[in-house]
Amino acid sequence: MSKVKTAPEAARLVASGATVAVNSSSGLLCPDEVLKALGERFLAEGAPRGLTTIHPIAAGDMFGTMGVDHIAHKGMIARIIGGSYPSGPTNAEPPLIWQRILAEDVAAWNVPSGIVFDMLREGAAKRPGVLTHVGMDTFVDAEQDGCAMNASARQMPLVRRVEFDGQTWLHFPAIHPDVAIIRASTADENGNLTFEQEGATLGAMEMALAARNSGGIVIAQVRRVAAQGTLKPHDVRVPGILVDVIVEAPDQLQTTATPYDPAISGELFRPLHTFRTPEFNVSKVIARRVAMEMRAGWAVNIGFGISANVPRILLEEGHHGKVTWVIEQGAVGGVPLLDFKFGCASNAEAFVASPHQFIYFQAGGFNCSLLSFLEIDAEGSVNVSRLSATPHRTAGAGGFVDITARARKIVFSGNFNAGAKMRLEGGKLVIDKEGKIAKIVPKVDQVSFSGRRARLQGQDITYVTERCVIRLLEEGLTVTEIAPGLDLQRDVLNQAATPLHVARDLRQMDGRLFQPELMGLEL
Repeated sequence: MSKVKTAPEAARLVASGATVAVNSSSGLLCPDEVLKALGERFLAEGAPRGLTTIHPIAAGDMFGTMGVDHIAHKGMIARIIGGSYPSGPTNAEPPLIWQRILAEDVAAWNVPSGIVFDMLREGAAKRPGVLTHVGMDTFVDAEQDGCAMNASARQMPLVRRVEFDGQTWLHFPAIHPDVAIIRASTADENGNLTFEQEGATLGAMEMALAARNSGGIVIAQVRRVAAQGTLKPHDVRVPGILVDVIVEAPDQLQTTATPYDPAISGELFRPLHTFRTPEFNVSKVIARRVAMEMRAGWAVNIGFGISANVPRILLEEGHHGKVTWVIEQGAVGGVPLLDFKFGCASNAEAFVASPHQFIYFQAGGFNCSLLSFLEIDAEGSVNVSRLSATPHRTAGAGGFVDITARARKIVFSGNFNAGAKMRLEGGKLVIDKEGKIAKIVPKVDQVSFSGRRARLQGQDITYVTERCVIRLLEEGLTVTEIAPGLDLQRDVLNQAATPLHVARDLRQMDGRLFQPELMGLEL
């Protein structure tokens, strides 16, 4: 019998009460046609109801790929475990899934992406769950939020502290999906899957294994179907023995707002001069200062935000290739992309499965991570995962907690406060109007990264802003550099909502950061 079915036929195979795992990262690999058909079936029939959905990284976005919003109808999802969630501008209407979460219609957890993949792996192997130190002393910890995003989730604890082999661990249960919905470029008639036009594989193989070994089914959305026996075996990333249903979707987007870019999938290498470099502004000053922390030969993880521009700083300074960039979606090397294409890279050297990338991150195998911050508190803890006033502005933690758990060196970057009006003039930073919202606070709204634990582990932590550089030292947050043109007391210390220490050898930030010309950066 043919494995090729229409999306509505595939949707009919999902039963009420099922646990459904979805392999996606925003628009990247999102099986949108299958999710759309599921939502349409629910609207027509009222089924399937009461689903538990699993999303190691967000399914869909706010920019054209609805993803999980297709199935975010009241009553359709009962529980959702997500490493991240669709996010977007403050002034935009929240995604439907956020509306369900905030209305307590859905019990929701924000579990670090790497741990979600670990939970699926343990389910596939029929082991009793995940023991990890990732997330200790953060919102992930059972002694804090236990990953719960709302009151409904708090009534059903997901994570607990346990003692094993003389140590305290966090325990997460194994996940046993009834359905895995994945996506690829090509399927042959036997269901063998290749990913030649994709910018990652994410956790497709691991998710398919978890469903198959749990007695479930695997639905694969693809751009095209080939004759059996025509795919090269080394190109097959998920074998047909794991795939039950193939849904052909020739118009599927490659990633968010992107029909197809062969450089994302490594089918073409772009000339370096075609990559946009940052315009000269305050954000570029921050990215330049972060770039000064880099060393030739390093493998460096980068996250969304200002730090995503650091590869472009090295590119324009003539150092492309001296640092290898690694991102959680799986790309190694090349030039990580920006904006809608974030999570992809052009000219990559390799694509690693996300679960393997997270093993690399969780154990601190890389040299440094460059990440953003929403808030920093007196202990040096960082919040990136929750904004109580506008929850959908942040995607949640994603891989942030996995990446920071044991990273040897972390450079956080962001503006010193929110809402300030600033400009660069004559090699100096000029503040025309102060911001009204402090980002350095006594206590962060949610602990995504624990400064206390970082000090105990001996991690090297730096915070780079346009006004100053702060390091997490034994005595606490310590200002070590200040921008030219600023008054320490008026422009830095008075604008923090918690006291800061000042280094005895306080220095001025490198003047080249504040000039439009190339810096002559050395690594």
